[in-house]
Amino acid sequence: MKIEQLYTGCLAQGAYYIESEGEVAIIDPLRETQQYIDIAKANNAKIKYILETHFHADFVSGHVDLAKKTGAKIVFGPNAETDYDIYSAKDGEELKLGKLTIKVLHTPGHTLESTTYLLKDKNGKDHAIFSGDTLFLGDVGRPDLAIKSDLTKQDLAEMLYDSLRNKIMPLADDVIVYPAHGAGSACGKNLSKETVGLLGEQKETNYALRADMSKQEFVKEVLDGIAPPPQYFAKNAMMNKMGYDDFETVLKTGDIPLNPEEFEALANHESALVLDVRPQSDFIKGHIPNSIFIGLNGGFAPWVGALITDIKQPIILVVPEGKSAEAVTRLSRVGYDNTLGYLEGGIEAWKAAGKDIETLESISAEEFANRVKSTDVNILDVRKDGEYQSKHLENAQHFSLDAINTNMNEVDKNKTYHIHCAGGYRSVIAASILKARGYDKLVDVAGGFGAIKKTDLPTTDFVCPSTL
Repeated sequence: MKIEQLYTGCLAQGAYYIESEGEVAIIDPLRETQQYIDIAKANNAKIKYILETHFHADFVSGHVDLAKKTGAKIVFGPNAETDYDIYSAKDGEELKLGKLTIKVLHTPGHTLESTTYLLKDKNGKDHAIFSGDTLFLGDVGRPDLAIKSDLTKQDLAEMLYDSLRNKIMPLADDVIVYPAHGAGSACGKNLSKETVGLLGEQKETNYALRADMSKQEFVKEVLDGIAPPPQYFAKNAMMNKMGYDDFETVLKTGDIPLNPEEFEALANHESALVLDVRPQSDFIKGHIPNSIFIGLNGGFAPWVGALITDIKQPIILVVPEGKSAEAVTRLSRVGYDNTLGYLEGGIEAWKAAGKDIETLESISAEEFANRVKSTDVNILDVRKDGEYQSKHLENAQHFSLDAINTNMNEVDKNKTYHIHCAGGYRSVIAASILKARGYDKLVDVAGGFGAIKKTDLPTTDFVCPSTL
């Protein structure tokens, strides 16, 4: 028996390779599927099953492409209706994989078709569960992502309570838990940084698995503090349900070098979005006017999905040398398939062609502190709500970066804003979006709140409004 977790940090997502006697099952594959084929080939094995735990919302799965390439059967649990051929497994059904058995446990709640796969070893002993978004380490899946359902999130939360207690919690404590996501995923609110654990540990530490927890308490705690899902979630879920263009075509049409004139023509005449994916320090020093910064060295794909509202938006890229294919690949993971090419030679080629360059003012936390002490400074904090509430600067204006498109009217174009996040990545994204919309009085605070805390500027904790 061979089990390999293939974890992708940018998406905080785990795919799985299971092999026995030359037969392979792949669980929740990424969009680019060649890696799974290569592993199977290296082990002289054949991919038999592609097991999907549910219609993923936070990434586009590679199940359709992988099935076309290998002839493997796509398996969903009950209630999954697709526009392509699948095997719809019944609750409790057992699939044979070499000497192993995979039992289908229908565990609705995160979505209606959510399924957990229980792996039994050659002796029939329960070995591991591949729990998808039903059970994470430290949390459970959010119950508000069902596609075109008349059910409320409360209804789904009640289903999730039953699924956990009737299908998963009765399993032995030594069963290994392999979830679909870890910390950083928006599919839950309290995910652990660990990506593999034991079910017994979860029964002891996971708030949602408390033995004395009533269904009403579960629903309240699971829904408490859950943020609205990113706008791209529903779009990715529909792609996973209906199918999509094959990855190789997307990469071929997107990884095209463009000279400055071709690049400029696409920006001006095809309404292509200029997406700069270099490190933020490079963007600060010089960038193409009206370009948007979302760097590959941060949470790239989820931020693209949260901030670029049209998933079919034509995109042209400014990339570090040799990173164009990576950028196109990571865009495709969240369904942004309409990349038209990248600027060959980068910013240096753009400057050599005599094209305009803009910069972004960026200052140290120490210089920022001096300005705050000596004059009236407008501060914009773009961290998440929880980060802001934990501790923030006095008199700081706040909205989370992922809400910038709906809160831009709160920023006055006639005032200068000093923008910060936690470490400096999100503040540059925010500044680039504001600049592209005509806000030109912006200053980035390098190092973000992490650096600001080391100065003597006063901070304050969030105080809940009185209910009296």
